[in-house]
Amino acid sequence: MHTRVTKLLGIRYPIIQGGMMWVGRADLAAAVSNAGGLGIMTALTQPTPEALAQEIERCRGLTDRPFGVNLTFLPTINPPPYERYLEVILRAGVPVLETAGNNPRDVVPVAKAAGLVTIHKCTSVRHAVTAERLGVDIVSIDGFECAGHPGEDDVGGLVLIPVAARQLSVPIIASGGIGDGRGLAAALALGAEGVNMGTRFCATVEAPIHPDIKQALVAGTERDTRLVLRTLHNTARVLRNAIADQVIELESRGAKFEEVRPLVAGARGAAALNTGDVNGGVITAGQVIGLIDDIPTCDALIQRMVRECRQRSAELQSLCGA
Repeated sequence: MHTRVTKLLGIRYPIIQGGMMWVGRADLAAAVSNAGGLGIMTALTQPTPEALAQEIERCRGLTDRPFGVNLTFLPTINPPPYERYLEVILRAGVPVLETAGNNPRDVVPVAKAAGLVTIHKCTSVRHAVTAERLGVDIVSIDGFECAGHPGEDDVGGLVLIPVAARQLSVPIIASGGIGDGRGLAAALALGAEGVNMGTRFCATVEAPIHPDIKQALVAGTERDTRLVLRTLHNTARVLRNAIADQVIELESRGAKFEEVRPLVAGARGAAALNTGDVNGGVITAGQVIGLIDDIPTCDALIQRMVRECRQRSAELQSLCGA
């Protein structure tokens, strides 16, 4: 499958694994890249820049194909050493850098000067336009269906993707609500040149999370996610569980962030992913769980998606009399 995204990234299929906190490790990234997509490691999953350097080398030992690293910049009281993480990525010669969160104005020129392909993840077209102006090579656009932070505009992919495609000249990766070949075909038809999947890749053999969490994703329906932190203007879509329900109940009473902080702490969510305690913490998940009914290898998933996409495309051509 040939698009500008596959050409820029040097991959066989326009399928990118989301840079997910706690999940974007070498094993998963390498498995996706070996299957013909683009695996992405998550820099801040590693506790130190030095640990990231080791994880990058471990990924290189598992694949000889392109992979990327996600570096998400978020406002925080005690920010991690972003500059040192970036230095590690550049020094390691990683071919692709995905940024998210804050405006990447200070990062994109440095990465491009070092020869990296740059992707910036946005939840709105206005931010995507800014990213293009800053020189990013690819924009990843997140619809309201997505896991994690969908922004505050609440625009679904069916509208967001074609609006972005109409306004941008750089290629677009569609993210949010995509989990099979039908979604890939739809995204391409809407103007995207690739797709990004996070939740779907969590429910794969190689995902470094507990089997009980994977089974919870399989068991979930499209109605089994909740939007937390809405009242604090930091909306996050997560799997419906006891913690999510508790956070929403506190918010309904006007709780401040300090009151919910212990419930949504990242370390607590990471522990849940490791132990399999579905109610142990906040577990990020998108509405696409309604489309997940198995736990394949990354290779089997990608090959199936490509077959389904080609089949759907052929059916559409037939319907149109082509």
